[in-house]
Amino acid sequence: MSDLREEVGRRDLGETFRRLIHATGPISLAHYMGESNAHYYNDKRVLGSSGDFVTAPEISQMFGELIGLWLADMWIRAGRTEPAHFVELGPGNGTLARDAQRAMRRYGLVPKIYLIEASRRMRDRQLATIPDAIHFPDLSRVPMQGPILLVANEFLDALPVRQLVKTDAGWREVMVGLDSDKFIETVGQQVMDSAVPEVKRDLPAGSVIETSPASASALFEVAGRLKEQGGAALFIDYGHADGRHGSSVQAVKDHRKIGIFDAPGDSDITAHVDFAQMAQIARSRDARVLGTVTQGEFLTRLGIDERAEALAEFAPQHREALMRAKDRLTAPDQMGELFKVMGLAGRDWPDGAGFGTD
Repeated sequence: MSDLREEVGRRDLGETFRRLIHATGPISLAHYMGESNAHYYNDKRVLGSSGDFVTAPEISQMFGELIGLWLADMWIRAGRTEPAHFVELGPGNGTLARDAQRAMRRYGLVPKIYLIEASRRMRDRQLATIPDAIHFPDLSRVPMQGPILLVANEFLDALPVRQLVKTDAGWREVMVGLDSDKFIETVGQQVMDSAVPEVKRDLPAGSVIETSPASASALFEVAGRLKEQGGAALFIDYGHADGRHGSSVQAVKDHRKIGIFDAPGDSDITAHVDFAQMAQIARSRDARVLGTVTQGEFLTRLGIDERAEALAEFAPQHREALMRAKDRLTAPDQMGELFKVMGLAGRDWPDGAGFGTD
């Protein structure tokens, strides 16, 4: 019965939005994005070649292995504090955690695996990959004793964003309304100037800025954990670190971009992560920001070239596929430049490899 309710809920989400807008007026873009993604991740096989998109862990085991080695290196140089907790936010199919776990064990790091996941269907898939994983719906239930070793790969980009647009009358929020029964962007009536950072208030009319209260909340909580119990964290996502403005919201279905209003609840709606803002939040909680670099730089500094060669030597029949996977992860015209890696650590933890401080 629950599966039937979920299917009906997804199928009727567009109609639910229409009824709500007819009854109460336009809804915020953040509301639309949040509800759409909640339905989407609870109802579809979203990852892999049979899903709508492929993430880095699904491209090659090298990605998760290097993440695991980075965490193990941080833990060793910090003094091997026990018990340590591996935590992944938005763990997908569990592939990254599985590959990282295998790499960590080589260096004596055998943490409990905590996967933060709200979707029942995704939890089932993750347990098939990592049977001993412990699931929680949010970070608050992960033990406070011992350091956390946290990874969030393509997690922040799916959290809802709030868009503000500069009009001739000042800043207003971007809303979702209706033209007949077609979803359209519209502009709210409430004055939003006070919600705009002072450095951006004088942007010209038509300018759009994005903020993500949900992402800010996640960074606030993770940074607080690092301050209180020690540990290290990696946030990996597509985005920017230069505080740029403009709309970045997009939707993907069946490995291609579609309009964000084309398939509510049946497409992945994401936005670029503002890593400069995320770093500022982490610093406000007294966590150490190790740096933000491109994914290509990070993986290359960690030794992905050498790892690819070692795997190719062991399995020469897969050399071409291994090199293609490495290039897809690191090449500037693929994932290497667009995706960024931000490292955080507790106050007394060491600098992290891969950020130019090693």
